[in-house]
Amino acid sequence: MDTWALQADLLGAFEVHSPEEIRRIIASGLSPTSPIEDKRPIDCLIEAYLRTDRFPECLRAMLDAGASTGDSLLEALLLDDEIALGPLLESGEALERRLGPLTAFTSCRDVSALHICAEFGSFRCARALLDAGADVNARAVTASGGIGGHTAIFHTVNSIFNFGRPTMELLVERGADLDLRVPAILWGESFPWETIVFDVTPLSYAQCGLYRQFHRDEEAIFSNIDFLHRARFGSPAPRRNIPNAYLRG
Repeated sequence: MDTWALQADLLGAFEVHSPEEIRRIIASGLSPTSPIEDKRPIDCLIEAYLRTDRFPECLRAMLDAGASTGDSLLEALLLDDEIALGPLLESGEALERRLGPLTAFTSCRDVSALHICAEFGSFRCARALLDAGADVNARAVTASGGIGGHTAIFHTVNSIFNFGRPTMELLVERGADLDLRVPAILWGESFPWETIVFDVTPLSYAQCGLYRQFHRDEEAIFSNIDFLHRARFGSPAPRRNIPNAYLRG
């Protein structure tokens, strides 16, 4: 099989989070570091659309084959490896450094380690960061046009397959500000579904999961809305016509 076909297979394995396929393809002779469409393969994995508990094993397969992100903090967070995170917490690096990987959903440009955990569902590392004193309401840097300034909880409220729900509950339990309103937030930077959403709170951003380009399950979205509404206002969110009952034949 030629290199192009193996690269296509590797991207497919990234899309479905198959560590077995990743290992098989690399064992077939594909370099884990040679660029694919001008990107490092490991970056293609990190940018991919899916969120599952198989992601850390996929990343580990790439690292074991010789790939590297070049960033020990980012790797610990993406692997949800609280043991590897420990020395970086002790040195203060994990609490102070900013990170900026490209991701398929809520922008991770100039964010804290906790934002990364929230985006990728790294629950153990999120808990370790908070236990070590990380600010649950640390804000992303605000870029030109007023885009950004969001906190970690924004990454959890409309995650694919609701994968961010456990981390969302943890952040709320630890005091996430549900009243924070940011002027604009970027979804899907550089991807075909790139969208700027204006004037958002965690609760209103949860509702954005109903946008067509977000491709989220309505019941999961409204479950998150109920949870956030209860946390903020002490009562479930009023419901009307959910999920799109009027469209049923």
